[in-house]
Amino acid sequence: MKKNIEVFPSRDQLVERAKAIILDKIAPAIEARGRFTLVLAGGGTPKPLYEALATENLPLDKIHIFWGDERYVAPDHPDSNEGMARLAWLDCVAFPADNIHPMPTAGNDPLADSRQYEAELQRFFQVSPGEFPAFDVILLGMGDDAHTASLFPHTEALQVRDRLIAVGNKAGQPRLTFTVPLINQAECVLFLVTGANKQPALTQVFAETADEMAYPSRAIQPQGELWWLFDEAAGQVLTVNS
Repeated sequence: MKKNIEVFPSRDQLVERAKAIILDKIAPAIEARGRFTLVLAGGGTPKPLYEALATENLPLDKIHIFWGDERYVAPDHPDSNEGMARLAWLDCVAFPADNIHPMPTAGNDPLADSRQYEAELQRFFQVSPGEFPAFDVILLGMGDDAHTASLFPHTEALQVRDRLIAVGNKAGQPRLTFTVPLINQAECVLFLVTGANKQPALTQVFAETADEMAYPSRAIQPQGELWWLFDEAAGQVLTVNS
């Protein structure tokens, strides 16, 4: 694993750097595999990134979009990660409908829907049960409790190692989420972290020793590249060589 840590004076500069990293990955992936697979994150931090990507002239027919986690709500719900990404980017450009792969949330059965999405990933990547496909880029955020995707501290989903998709839980509300081993199979994982409220958690995530069950972002150690991009408010707690 190659770890890269960078701190930026502003959120705008962080977004520009994240966009540049993604753009740099597209052509090599298409040349190697005929497509580029990008996993989106929810929350407020990546929204301006999606808006920036909407202005780029991209080979949309060769880009496939997935989600690393999703609240168990309809796509038109204000809390939907899919809905946010569609408004900010996907519905603003001519993405082929078949290239967008949202997590299913309409079945009134989160476990069954998690299995459905897992089966879709297995078909798309042509992998067998028990195998973990490698996405080109997975975008992640981090909460002030050090959760990432919907892998929350001391929850069952954080411990799942034999599935691609698990059912996460926050305050009794189900969510679908990538599992730790699926995230860690990625060619590139890109954390976008902003805000001074993240500093206490980051201290533990980057500590020499700490409990992954208490600080889930520590568990993300991909076989490919790992990027941590911080704004100054979040990153000033760390002593880094950017």
